[in-house]
This record gives sequence, C-alpha cells and structure tokens, in this order.
Amino acid sequence: MEDKIVSEFFEESSALLSQCSEELPSLLCRIAEETISCFEKGGKLLVFGNGGSASQAQHFASELVNKLAVYRKPLPAIALTTDSSILTSIGNDSDFSDIFSRQVEALGQKGDVAWGISTSGNSENVIKAVNTAKKTGLLTICFTGQVGNKLSNIADISLNVPSENTARIQEVHLCSGHALCELVEAHFLSKNS
Repeated sequence: MEDKIVSEFFEESSALLSQCSEELPSLLCRIAEETISCFEKGGKLLVFGNGGSASQAQHFASELVNKLAVYRKPLPAIALTTDSSILTSIGNDSDFSDIFSRQVEALGQKGDVAWGISTSGNSENVIKAVNTAKKTGLLTICFTGQVGNKLSNIADISLNVPSENTARIQEVHLCSGHALCELVEAHFLSKNS
C-alpha cells in the first residue's frame, strides 16, 4: 500500500517536471539573462517567500553567493527571509504584510532584481514587496503556481507552474531555481576562464 503511494508521488512529480521541461526553458533563459545583466551592471538580487518558499529563497541566494557546482566570483544575492530581528520587528511594529516590502525599500535600488516566490501567487507580503520593488525601479520576477494569481499579474516576468499541488509546485520551483543558478554560474565561469 505505502509503496503505491510513494510510486504515485514520484510519477506525479516526474510528469509535471517533464511537462515543464518543454514549457519553461526559454523563460528561464530570459530570467537568467536579466539576472546576469543585473549583476554585470553592479546590481543585486533580493529574493523572498514564505514557508517552503522562504527556504528556497535562502537556498538560491546561497547558490549565487557561494556556488552551485564550481567556485567562481561570488554574486550579490540576499534572501530577505533570514534576519529574525528584522522580520519580527517589522511584523510586531507594523504588520506581517510589510516584512519584505520594508526590506526592499531599504535595500533595493534601481537596476536590482526582486524575485518573489509564492506557490499560491497570492501571498500578501510577497505581493506588497513586488509592488514596492516596481515603484523603486527594480525588475520583478516571480515563481508561482497556476496562471491567473495576483502575483503573476503584477510581476514583470512570471514563471507559473501548471499545478495546484503545493509540493509539486515547490519541486518545479527547486528544479527551475537550480537551472537558473546554473545558467548564471556558467556565464560568470566563462568570463573568468
């Protein structure tokens, strides 16, 4: 019984990943080009999300600052999910919906990239941060689930996973984030060789 459940889990995941492998490559290449351009002009990447998306934001920032596979020039990526003092002070003194937008307002500059991750695409604090980023002149990217959510309607570039299952969406986000980091890393490695 449990074996069947586990097999179905892998089958669903691989089917969605396979579908996305046909639909997302050109979009991921575009996101990589924009991210590379940002870094080459001296800008930085601000990445954020809630729950599992928060952990992915931290994961992707670490891949860019340190490395995905090969040591190279560190790249300026900041996960806005990591400073508990900032998060709790904003949540306490203002509102939880402001925890990312206040940081974007403090750290974001024209030419930077803001990358919001939300499986539902309707996380109020992510939406607010993307709106703040747009007003500040940042390019905005989002990773979400199904098309038609609030976040994908406001971001400059939106990667939408055609699923309503949170775990499946996160799996595609992880694979897509790794592909993005690999493209960026390959570019900067080729420049230094």
